[in-house]
This record gives sequence, C-alpha cells and structure tokens, in this order.
Amino acid sequence: MTPEVASNAAEKICRLAPVVPVLVVKDVAYAAPLAQALVDGGLPALEVTLRTPAALDVIREMAQIEGGAVGAGTLLTSDDVEKAKAAGATFGVSPGATDRLLDACEANDLPLLPGATSASESMRLLERGYSVQKFFPAEAAGGAPFLKSLSSPLPQIRFCPTGGVSLKNAKDYLSLPNTLCVGGSWVAPTNLVEAGDWAGIEALAAEAAAL
Repeated sequence: MTPEVASNAAEKICRLAPVVPVLVVKDVAYAAPLAQALVDGGLPALEVTLRTPAALDVIREMAQIEGGAVGAGTLLTSDDVEKAKAAGATFGVSPGATDRLLDACEANDLPLLPGATSASESMRLLERGYSVQKFFPAEAAGGAPFLKSLSSPLPQIRFCPTGGVSLKNAKDYLSLPNTLCVGGSWVAPTNLVEAGDWAGIEALAAEAAAL
C-alpha cells in the first residue's frame, strides 16, 4: 500500500464521523457491547489503543461488530503493526512516525494515521506521501490556534487532533479548515464502561456525532 492510498483510506475513515473514540479497554468482556454502543450512537470509527494486555483481543472482538471500522492505536513497532493487522484492525494510529513504522504499515497494507506535532514533522510525512495526519498531543502542542496556523502554509494536509480534546473544545478544532475529525476518550469514560452502562455511552456517542 502506497502512502497516497493509505492517506485516502485514512481520510475516508476520518470522514465517517466528527469524533473517533480513543479506547483503553482492560477487559475483553467489554469489547463487543462497547463497540455496539458507540456504533449505534453514530461513531463507527473506533481506535483501540495497544496499552493493555487485552487490546489485541478487544480489536478481534470489535472487528465483528457490523458497521464499525476498528483501528489500532499507539502503534510503535513493526511487531505492533503485524499483530494489529492479524487481529482485524483496518487502520492504524501512531503518536509519532518513524521510517520503520511507516515501512511496516505499507508492507502490511494497513492505512496509518501518523502523528505529527510540528511543521517539520508534517512536512516530512507529506514528502513521503501522507497528507492525512494525527496532530498529537493536540492541547499540549498548542491546541486549535496552533493547528489553525498550519492551515495556510500547509493547506494540503488534513488532521485528526487527539490529546486533551473534549466535548468542550472539540468544536474549536472541528471548525478549522484542516481538521477532518477529532479523537477523544470522553465518549467512553471508564466508570460507564466498568458499570456496563451501554445506554449512557450510546448517548455520549450520539452527542459527539452531532458536533
């Protein structure tokens, strides 16, 4: 998969809804009902971060939910890429980007949303062919004002800002010409997940989908 094809695929995923839930799931038993609640609420693109021992099994379970597009987040190594793809991930997300990681995603036909925090990082990714990128950590790196400042010199790059994005500031990002969607964890808070409050999560997803 070429970077250009990967970016086209990533853009389609980003355009499915204004918010991509960023999920840290510790128990595979939560996977299917959580994914179903988010999809039913209008958020079909799901990012499962590889930050828990259960993550790959969670991806495997969520990949079975009709109407969902499940990706693997926090991809750091080529081994992460291969395991995520084998588990059923249809896209990947990384906090940054290295040549080795990009090579692995291209070799495994896994569309990647590579992370960038500066104009130079974004330019390097664009030079390789990645026109759709993750802006991370969004708030810590300057927030919506910083991202807006990139839109004039780098109008061909589109972003999914993630990191510190919430219901309160999501619209600040979504109003920018270079933002396709945002990534956020607020739609699946730990307390609701562990309580099995799937109706509550569906309601949060619907609120986010309406942004």
